[in-house]
Amino acid sequence: MDGSHMRSKTGVESVGYQGRKSSKTSNCIFFCDNQGQILSMGKPVSGKHHDLYQIEETLEEIFVFLDEADIECKGLFLNADSGFDGKKCRDILEKKEMIANIKENPRNGNTEHEKYFDSELYKRRFKIEKANAWLDSFKAVLVRFETLNITWVSLHYLAFSILFLRKIKV
Repeated sequence: MDGSHMRSKTGVESVGYQGRKSSKTSNCIFFCDNQGQILSMGKPVSGKHHDLYQIEETLEEIFVFLDEADIECKGLFLNADSGFDGKKCRDILEKKEMIANIKENPRNGNTEHEKYFDSELYKRRFKIEKANAWLDSFKAVLVRFETLNITWVSLHYLAFSILFLRKIKV
């Protein structure tokens, strides 16, 4: 799981100023498998928000999509960076019977209970970073020119499909 802030040249829906990037951005959360194939994404939110903003709604949307595709998540490990180290996120994953391998965020200051973390498993997180890099090859999703979320999300799913087809050996 990863959140990605994409710059926006235009934008009416889900665009906001992101200080770290010094520009207007939109943020999306992506789920990918262990092969680096992006399986689903949450709805775009304004770039002014962090990854845990509306995480309940975002994860629910992702899980509904995965359920409709008959992709079982129960018992799977989920690698995520420290931006997803939050009680709500961990509780949702636990409820879905997923094992959260999320790097602890030292800024949270909450070390009262031990959280599962496997550093060797976490090294495999580069798959989502690699998938994001492949997405960057599509200018239509790298820089947002679309004003409507539905159009921009559809372009992402088209890019996911193209990336998937590239992996198939015929």
